[in-house]
Amino acid sequence: MAEFIKLFNENPNPKQIKQVVEVLRRGGLVIYPTDTVYGLGCDITNIKALERIARIKGVKLEKSNFSFICHDLSDLSDYIKQIDTATFKILKRALPGPYTFILPGAKSLPHPFKKRKTVGIRIPDNNITLEIVRQLGNPLVSTSIRDEDEILEYTTDPELILEKWDNLVDLVIDGGYGDNEASTVIDLSLEPPEIVRQGKGSIEIF
Repeated sequence: MAEFIKLFNENPNPKQIKQVVEVLRRGGLVIYPTDTVYGLGCDITNIKALERIARIKGVKLEKSNFSFICHDLSDLSDYIKQIDTATFKILKRALPGPYTFILPGAKSLPHPFKKRKTVGIRIPDNNITLEIVRQLGNPLVSTSIRDEDEILEYTTDPELILEKWDNLVDLVIDGGYGDNEASTVIDLSLEPPEIVRQGKGSIEIF
């Protein structure tokens, strides 16, 4: 059975954040709030945890399109190739925020992602998630938790999420009701950039 922790976005309890980080370091899977929908994530450095998420999602890890949740832009250099000033300005303007940016992958990507030409990067505007990543010291690998119900698409109630995911994950964070609209996905590896999915983030800022 999964642990269930309530955290407040305005002021996440450091002791509880530490508890979440310990679960992640042990290879646990965590469901957590973002500035869009709830996400399922694990420590990017833990191969067994990565394989568990891939199994749950029914994909091969090497071919998965999971995104990386980073704490801030200084984390990016380990995972993406050097970017030009114009691209950096877009990231700086939009993040933290409800966007996933597809960027050229670095050669130093963790082993399962070595063959990737691009990676999806997220820096959500959510203090709970940002604190977890900051204390963990490296990104989370993340995927949104979709609902089978095509009308709902995303479950927003943390207690319903716990009910459904109780036996699949190690910890569920109740960060309040989630959104039911996913992030806007923008491919910055292309020239000109391409909107892959219009979601919560406005494209007016570009």
